[in-house]
Amino acid sequence: MDNLISLLTETFYQVWRTFAANWHYLLLSAVVAGLLNAFVDQQAIAAFLQRHRRMGVVAATTAAVGTPLCSCGTIAIILGMMASMMPWAPVVAFLVASPLTSPQELFYSAGLFGWPFALTFFGASIALGLVGGFVAHLLESRGWLADQARFRPVSGASGPADQIVADLELVTAVSFAEKSQKAIREIYRTGARLLLFFGVFAFLGYFLNGLIPARWVPTLFGGHYLYSVPLAAVLGLPFYLNTEASLPLVRTLLDAGMSSGAALAFMITGAGTSIGALSGMLTIARWRVVFLVIATLWIGAVSVGALYDLFAVGG
Repeated sequence: MDNLISLLTETFYQVWRTFAANWHYLLLSAVVAGLLNAFVDQQAIAAFLQRHRRMGVVAATTAAVGTPLCSCGTIAIILGMMASMMPWAPVVAFLVASPLTSPQELFYSAGLFGWPFALTFFGASIALGLVGGFVAHLLESRGWLADQARFRPVSGASGPADQIVADLELVTAVSFAEKSQKAIREIYRTGARLLLFFGVFAFLGYFLNGLIPARWVPTLFGGHYLYSVPLAAVLGLPFYLNTEASLPLVRTLLDAGMSSGAALAFMITGAGTSIGALSGMLTIARWRVVFLVIATLWIGAVSVGALYDLFAVGG
């Protein structure tokens, strides 16, 4: 009983210490998310992609990492891209990069892991989006991605894709005051969500750290083992929950001895292949496209994680 009370006391202390060091980053993340959700909607993103069709992969990757879209919002944009007959390259770039990061997640991860880690993760998201789009372009030019859409837009016909396009083209006049009110509501909602997930999963992580043997985490995910980064990338596929939950949990693993490269690998594969992301992909695309996205994420995660550990240890 005394051991349990001691463990709970230490866990609460660790959670409070981490929160005290990062509360301003959580607040900044909530503010950025609220402003983006209020002033940059799906119509604006769709209009941006249509204006920059010739830029293709670059435009799609820029929109993906620069906006705070949820899984439903991502799929809505993708359906609009497909219905407007965009090739697979920008679609795959968007599918790869969109779940990984966003401006508010950049600040959130900077608070928990530091700016070098956060900027590496953000840069890796951009790079993987560009790589995925380039590979998709090569494969599509050779016919490997033919007939991979789960629907085929028909000119003049009414269907799910046509409805998405119609919705995205609908222009609603919203005053600045109304958008400001929406921003305040979004900041409050996002802040409450961040605080809840941070508290619950930071507590869970530190509590588990106190229960498991001290050598387990560094033995499995330490920076001196060749298998650590690939193992973290594999485990990211089934065990990643969402950004708000997984980032504080990974922070506790770093404190327990996980290498930064393994943490990067887990976050890249986990975010891109979460249940929401995979179910969304399978709604619009068949297995060749889904396999391409997963392969891009996994290979990229292992490469980025291994290089980060190499240069971190070397430095």
